[in-house]
Amino acid sequence: MARHLVLDIRGLEPPEPLERVLTAIADFGQGDTLRILSNFEPTPLYRILERDGFRHHVEAGADAPCEITIWAAE
Repeated sequence: MARHLVLDIRGLEPPEPLERVLTAIADFGQGDTLRILSNFEPTPLYRILERDGFRHHVEAGADAPCEITIWAAE
């Protein structure tokens, strides 16, 4: 069964946001998603995601200024 997690990284000091995201997706399988609530766009994260076989989508959110959804690439 797919998991759909939410991680609020607003207010965290670097490098904690990046560490929490990478921990959350470490055991992701097909269909799992992580929605990140952030006050900023974590651009350094995107290179890591691409390198490690993940995809992401960024949008302005209702709950936070920046919401990023991450999933494992097929």
